[in-house]
Order: sequence, then C-alpha cells, then structure tokens
Amino acid sequence: MKRLLFPLLIVLTAICGKAQGNLDSLYHVWQDPTRPDSIRVNAFRDIIWDGYLYSKPDTVEEMAQALHEFADSYNYPRAAAIGFSLMGLANNFQGNHAQAIEYLEESVSIYKELGHKVVMANRLNDIGSIYYNQGNYIEALKYRQACLVAYEELQDAGGVSGTLYNIGLVYFSQGDYPRALEYYEKAKLAMEKSDDQKWLAEVIRNIGGIYFVQNNYPRALEYYVKSLAIREEIGDVKGVASSMISIGNIYNAQGNYTRALDYYQRSLSIYDEIEDKHRIANGFNSIGIVYANQDSFDVALEYYEKARLMNEQLGNQHRLATNLNNIGNIYRDRGDYNQAYEYYQMSLAIFEELGDRNGIAYIMNNIGVNYQKQGAPALAIDFCRKAFTLAEEIGVLEPQKLSCECLYEAYKALGKGNEALLYLEKMTLIKDSLRAEETAKKLEQMEFAKVMLQDSIARVEGERLVREAHQAEVRKKNQTRNLFIGSSCLLLLLAGGFYSRWRYVRKSRAIIESERDRSDHLLLNILPAEIAAELKDKGRTDARNFDMVSILFTDFKDFTEQSEKMTASQLVDEINHCFEAFDGIIEKYGIEKIKTIGDAYMAAGGLPVPTDDSVKNTVLAAIEMQEYIKIRKTEKHALGQPAFEMRVGIHTGPVVAGIVGVKKFQYDVWGDTVNTASRMESSGEVGKVNISQSTYEFVKDEPQLAFESRGKVAAKGKGEVEMWFVSHA
Repeated sequence: MKRLLFPLLIVLTAICGKAQGNLDSLYHVWQDPTRPDSIRVNAFRDIIWDGYLYSKPDTVEEMAQALHEFADSYNYPRAAAIGFSLMGLANNFQGNHAQAIEYLEESVSIYKELGHKVVMANRLNDIGSIYYNQGNYIEALKYRQACLVAYEELQDAGGVSGTLYNIGLVYFSQGDYPRALEYYEKAKLAMEKSDDQKWLAEVIRNIGGIYFVQNNYPRALEYYVKSLAIREEIGDVKGVASSMISIGNIYNAQGNYTRALDYYQRSLSIYDEIEDKHRIANGFNSIGIVYANQDSFDVALEYYEKARLMNEQLGNQHRLATNLNNIGNIYRDRGDYNQAYEYYQMSLAIFEELGDRNGIAYIMNNIGVNYQKQGAPALAIDFCRKAFTLAEEIGVLEPQKLSCECLYEAYKALGKGNEALLYLEKMTLIKDSLRAEETAKKLEQMEFAKVMLQDSIARVEGERLVREAHQAEVRKKNQTRNLFIGSSCLLLLLAGGFYSRWRYVRKSRAIIESERDRSDHLLLNILPAEIAAELKDKGRTDARNFDMVSILFTDFKDFTEQSEKMTASQLVDEINHCFEAFDGIIEKYGIEKIKTIGDAYMAAGGLPVPTDDSVKNTVLAAIEMQEYIKIRKTEKHALGQPAFEMRVGIHTGPVVAGIVGVKKFQYDVWGDTVNTASRMESSGEVGKVNISQSTYEFVKDEPQLAFESRGKVAAKGKGEVEMWFVSHA
C-alpha cells in the first residue's frame, strides 16, 4: 500500500501545491493506518469531493483509483463504491454522460449488496438526473421511481418529497400534465407536513406552470402569487425573482408586454444585486422573447446576444444552445434563412454534445421549418422525419406535433396528398391523446371487420363451388337438352330476380340505417340520452320530479351596450364562441344543458340521472365558465375588441323536468328552484359565482372551494335571501 500512497502524494502536490488547511488534515487521516478503514476512506472521499470534484474533475478518476486499490487490499468494498460514485459525478461534470452512468451503476450495485440504501438512493437520483438532462425521460422516470421506492423504505421524508417533485418534472417535460400535477400535489403535501417552505414554494410555482402551459392563466397566476408570498415571507430573494419571472411569463403570453417587461426587469434587478450571472442571462433571454413577440427583432437580438455572451463566459452549454436557437428564430422570421440555419446548426451541435435528445428534436424541427419556408420541402422532410422519430423514441408529444405539422406542409407542397394526409392524421391523434385509446379500439374493430369479411368471402366461394358441382351432376341426369336449357334459363331468371331484389333490399336497409343514425344523433343533440331512449321506446316521456337539482344561469352584463359595438355577424360569432366553450365545460362535469335564451345560458346538475357530486360539479363548472370569460376578455382587449363580462348564479332544490310540446319539442325544467336560480344570477356580481344558502349547505365542506358570505341580499320577488360567493380554494 505504501507504493501507492507516495505517487499519490506527488499527484496532489503537483495539482495544488502543498495541501492547505482542512485538506491537509484530511490527507494525514487517509495516510494513518491506525485509523479505522471507514474514517480513512471518508477522509479521502472528502479530499476529492471538496478539493477536486468541482474545480478539477479531470483529476478525479486517477485519484479514485486509490480507493479501488484500497478496497482490493483491505477487502473494503465501500471504498470501491465511493470511488465509482466520484468518478461518475466527475465524468458527468465533464459531459461524459455514458461513462458517468456506467460508473454510477457500479456504485449502485455495490451499495445495494452492502445494504447502504441511503447512498444507493442518492446515486439512483444522480443517474435519473443525467437521463433527464439528456431528454431521455423514459430512463429518467425508471431511475427516479426506483429512487422513490428506496426513500420510502427508509422513511426519508425529505428524500420522498424531493423525488416526488423530480418525477413530476419528468412527466411535465413529457407533456403528461395530469400525471405531473398528481406528483406535484403529492410533493406539496409532503413538504407541507415537513414545513419545508423553500421547496414548497418551488412546487407551488411548478403547479402554476402546469396551468400556464394549458393556457389557464388565472389559475396559473393564483399559484405563482402563492409561491411569491411564501418566498417573500421566508426572505428567499432568489426565489422571489424566480416567481416574478413566472408572473411575467403570464403577461407575455397574454400579450400584455408592458407588464411582462416590468416583472422581468424587477427580477433582473434582484439578480444584479445578488450577482447571480446565470439568472441574469436567463432574464436577458426572457426580455428578448418579449421583443421578439412584438416583432422588434433588433432589440430582441440585442438581448439574445447579451444572454449568449454571458452563457458562453459561464460555460452554461444548455442555455447557450437555447439562446442560439432563439437567435436562429429571429433570422428565420426576418427571412434570412441562411443565417438562421447557421445558428440552428450551432445549437444542434451543443445539444448533440450534451446528449439532450429533446433539444435535438426541437432544433431539427426548426431546421425543417426553415427549409420549408425556403421552398425546399424535400430537405424539410428529411429533418422533420428525424425529429419525429427521435421525439417518438423518448415519448415527448410536443416535438412530435411540431414534426407532423412540418411534414404535413412539406408533403402538401410536393403534391404528395397521401403522405400529407398521413401526418395530418398523426397530428390530430397527438393533439387529442385522450382519444388515443378509442382510436386504437376502432382500428382493432376495423381489423376484426376485415377478417370477418375475408371469412365471408371464403364461405361464399365455397358455397359457389358446391352449387356448381351440384349443377354439373344435375346436367348429367337431364335427358333432353331442351329441358336442360329451359331449366337453366329459368334458374338464371330467378337468380337475376333474387339478386336484383337482394340489392334493392340491401340498399334500402342502408338508407334506413343511415337515416336512423342521423335521427338518433339529432335527438341526442336535443334531449338527454336517457330521455331520448325513453321517447324512442314508448313514443312519449313522462314528466318526473327531482328532489335535488342544481340550476345554473349565466347572463352577460350590459349585453345591449356591448352588442352595439359589434356587427351582427361578430355578435353571433362571439356568443357562439362562448356558448361552445360552455358546452365543453358542462360536458366535462357531467351537467345537462337545458337551453339558451338570447345571451343567457341555462344548465342543470343532477338530472336526468341524479348523482352524489352533482352540486359540487355544477359549482366547479360555473367557476370554470367565469375563468374562461375573464381570459376571453383579456384576449379580446389585447386586440382592441369589445368583450363580454358575466354573472353566474346557482340554486339547488326540487324541480319537475320533462318534454314540452309535440313539434320542435324541448327538455325543460320548472319550479320555484328555477326562479330562485335566476334571482341568484341577477343578484350576483360580474366575474363571480353567486350561490344560494341551499347550494352552500351541500358544498360548504368541499376543500377545493372557498366561500365569501354576502349575508341577506334583496332579490326580486323573493325578499331578502342568504347568498354566498364561491371560488377555488
């Protein structure tokens, strides 16, 4: 062992001169054979970790060899595990990701055999992080799930909450927002229990990020503000700036560029004060995006170049690649496609060096679009197909969608309609992933129908052969040619008649089935499914009493005044746009649309089939309708166009429901509950959901709802009525 230690001392001296302070003390512990093995190994680990891992990672592998030789000489495998860990981390810092993973895997294997679950979990997390940074989300998820299992077995609350958050990040990057939200919420609950305020604020901000990418800006802003409040309370200055960036992103997305720049500049001032150059560069990039969105390309380019210069100095390759991509976008938007291509290639080279397959897919798509705009669809196809294949391998939907858009346009430009249609269909499937399972089932049904058709053809062919054999036998038995000919003619005539009749019947049946399907579709658009089925079976429906139905009314404020600012066509289009959105919302919550009356919209929860959660779902639907109208107003005002504001009211109670009339019949509801619900709407306030005391009693214990008592409010024809405003908690 002495032969090993002397050369190692020379290495240490050559690298940093004489060891100083704590490192010198640790080195003497490492050399002291009278010390326990564990203390000696820990000392040498700290020497490498504190003295060389971050500052001189290229020397770590040579130094870690001492730990491997120690492990062999003293039969102490933990030393080898530590050596592999340090070598893995050092290679990761140097960008040697494959080698880093190999070393870390070795350390995990040894720690597992030794039963050292804490360190094993840490190394699993390191491997997951490498795969995540490479954009290999499938492998990242596998290792982070294994890490979670290890921390749960150890009952390590901090490790569990952090890993839940990391898994949420993977799902978010994959575009699987429901699963990301599920894990963020779990992490949030765990951090609330442990009172980890700093990470709690970060998780809350990321939950807001999910709503942001889904364009639910009011909900996103709600979470961003909560995150900001926590960070201000605990004095997390860097976190405050980060939350301001997020709030600025909302204003940027809504087209309110003045407010966006205000928040970006405020965050930049904080980063300047604390001299956080990494985030200063990020702030420059965000400001560049604002100016790019306003087509102020020169100013945008100025900020992008500032960010680029800082990231080059800092060695932040990932952000540098992003800056180069953004600069390429500026040149592409200007029509300078050659210059754009140069920047895309520089960005692509960095992403390839980093092994970031997600970034590679995005850049290849951008290069493809650049070629498409240049009028070179064949080259566009080459890059976008590669991007699609790569995005498909790592399971990320957004780049797949961009690839399909690019390929659709390129094949269409080449006049290849079939190929264009193929990618248009793929793009539709990706946009609506919730219907993927239904689509798969339809394909299976089509395949089954194809097999059945083939079986049917084979059966008919077999029957034909049997008939022909029988006819041959009959012909042999016929004594006269005339009788045979007469019989054959008669058979042909009959067959022709039967065939014509069969074709007529089949055609008629197809027409009848088509009309029946059409009438069923129309009936279901008018009536609830259960009522439509009863009407078809009995030819009539009976009115029914319902003990608990929540009636929802909406009405636009100052409708007449706003309508005077629009043409008739614009007015109808705007109402239709809003009511289509409402239709989607009530379908989401399982509520029945009753009717529209001018600019008023009426719906009911709890009929024709009562459910336990109908009251809650009606309230949630109303809140979502108000959020939609607020966002719509912001969008319209950004375009300088008039927009509606809305009141919503809900009351819960007994009603009578049934079909009105014989011609142009309609499913309707009656009773004092309907009148009271109408008063809830007219007595409400713009932008809020007003509910009665009756409705409040049913939902007051729902944790996701918050209530504001209005006391007794005068309602026309009802006197003073207890009312409440309700919103998301």
